Amino acid sequence: MNLDQQIQLLIDDAPNDGTMPRLIKEIAPGLKQLAAKLRHEQYYIIQSLNSEWLVTTITNRTLEKRVIYAFPTLQDSFAPNSAELIAAPIPVTHILFQLVALETVDSIIFLETPGEASTGYEVKRQDIQKLIQVQIKPSFNQIPPDIA
Repeated sequence: MNLDQQIQLLIDDAPNDGTMPRLIKEIAPGLKQLAAKLRHEQYYIIQSLNSEWLVTTITNRTLEKRVIYAFPTLQDSFAPNSAELIAAPIPVTHILFQLVALETVDSIIFLETPGEASTGYEVKRQDIQKLIQVQIKPSFNQIPPDIA
C-alpha cells in the first residue's frame, strides 16, 4: 500500500466527527514527508494480543528513554516465544500517526535493513509533534489529546 493509500485509510478509519478527518488531511503532508525518509511502506511492531505495542526502556549513564522498535520484516522482529506477543505489520504512516498519541513513548526506532538490528532511523515524538503543529491550520489551536 503506497503512502497516499495509507493516508486515505487513516482518513476513512477516523471518527466522522467533522474534525478528525480534516485534521488528518492537514497533517498528511508532514506524515508523508517523514515516511518518505524511511525505506519501507510497512513495518512490524511487536504487540500484545490486545494490540498494545511493546515499549523498551533504553538507559545509559545520563539518559533514559522509552522506545518502540519497528522492524523491516517479520523475521527481523524476532517476536519472543510468547503466546501473548505477536509481530503485526502496520503501515508506516499509521505508526507515525500513532506516535503522536503515545505519551509515554519518546521515539520509534525504524530498523531499515533486514538482518541488521544494530542501527536504525529514530523518529522522536517531539519532532513529529512539531512537524504536525506546523501543518495544522490556525483553526486547530492544538493537537487533540485523543488524535490516534
